[in-house]
Amino acid sequence: MTAAPHGTSQRIRSRAIWTVALFAASVPPALVGLGGIQDKPDLVDVALALALGFWSIGLVFALWTAFPTLRYWEGLPTQTRWLGSLPLLSVSLFLSVALIAALFS
Repeated sequence: MTAAPHGTSQRIRSRAIWTVALFAASVPPALVGLGGIQDKPDLVDVALALALGFWSIGLVFALWTAFPTLRYWEGLPTQTRWLGSLPLLSVSLFLSVALIAALFS
């Protein structure tokens, strides 16, 4: 069992919080973009680009959170394990739902 270095739990928590904030920030531009599809195509381009940008940065933070979580899994408290792994699990769930929706549409 490898003990996590000092401050690892705090870094994991901080990165997980930023991940959730970036994923949440991608929702309003996506809704605005999808709501204005027929009215303003330029608005759709900008809004969906912002949504994709926020989501992509959130994905990078999710990966950045998952690596130390998986590396020091045995040495971390249970709460920190879940907090570090859930952002990446939510990304994989989102991609799975999108893939299933694309297959059945």
